[in-house]
Amino acid sequence: MAEVELAELLCMEEKVWQALVEGDAGADAALLAPDFVGVYPDGIAGRDAHAGQLSDGPTVERYALGMARVVPVGGDHAMLIYRARYRRVGAVADEVMYVSSLWQRHGGTWRNIFSQDTPEGSGVP
Repeated sequence: MAEVELAELLCMEEKVWQALVEGDAGADAALLAPDFVGVYPDGIAGRDAHAGQLSDGPTVERYALGMARVVPVGGDHAMLIYRARYRRVGAVADEVMYVSSLWQRHGGTWRNIFSQDTPEGSGVP
């Protein structure tokens, strides 16, 4: 995929993270497909659960994304893979996750249809 698509997908992914920082469940849900599936260290969640975590406000204080790359998956799909360093609200230390985020272009915009987070140091080479 072209470098511009990497920048575009990274921008979309940052909007998801910014929704977590702002506690904006509506913005979060708007970026996720209705049938979104997230696979996390503590379980599997759909779009409603992902956005629902913001019902009490922000869940992330700050974040930084790096090591991003795009893997083409087919016509209107692309996998964004990156490293996220972030701090949860109320935490005293940062956490690091490696994220695989599958995006689908629909009607000229991208929507996230799948995401999987792997904690750094989980034994995966």
